[in-house]
Amino acid sequence: MTFFLISCGGNEEKKSSEATTTDTTAATATTTEAAPVNTIVTTPQNIVMVRHKVAKFAKWMEAYEGDDSARLASGLHSYVISRDESDSNMVTVAMKADDFAKAKAFSKDPHLKKAMQKGGVVGAPTIKYYTMVFQDTATIESKLRSLTMMKVKDWDTWKKSFDSTRALNADIGLKARAYGYDPDDNHNVVLVGAVLDTAKAHAYWKSDMLKQRRAAGGVIGTPQRVVYTVVKRY
Repeated sequence: MTFFLISCGGNEEKKSSEATTTDTTAATATTTEAAPVNTIVTTPQNIVMVRHKVAKFAKWMEAYEGDDSARLASGLHSYVISRDESDSNMVTVAMKADDFAKAKAFSKDPHLKKAMQKGGVVGAPTIKYYTMVFQDTATIESKLRSLTMMKVKDWDTWKKSFDSTRALNADIGLKARAYGYDPDDNHNVVLVGAVLDTAKAHAYWKSDMLKQRRAAGGVIGTPQRVVYTVVKRY
């Protein structure tokens, strides 16, 4: 009988120990899963955006990446390469800039003109400078983006209005990825969105809801919009 009681006691202690270990493991797993990853960046980021047409994308891409050292010398860092949906030879290049003054000097350097000619750039490029104050860096499945450039009456009014509806954008097939303003004139605003549902997005762009949101944000005139596909992110 004594042996039996001792044996039972040992089993109970073992079961208790196993249960405690299981509970601890489960608690640890729950704690690990509960830790969210913040993908939102609100630290201002200098961005240089260049749009131009190329004769052959593959040739241009090779020339562009082969000239990276010249850009780095001017504090420019490759960020995103995209191609328009309506014309795949229309390219948008986004670069992070250490200093706008150096970036602007580089844009006027004869070397850049030669590099563009080597890459088969057609016509004159359009170069824009923006201070991005919101970026969502989360990895998402869709590579389709909308780039909207607009004029607003007041930057703070537009930002407050846009932020109040930003969480609802996924319901209309869009998700804000980045926005900012021209450092020389914050009435010029740029907005980048991920197109999650093409049909919903196009319907929204024609909707009264968008007209109302533009009015609330103080948008002047009709914004310029470009839809493109991200082909490389550095």
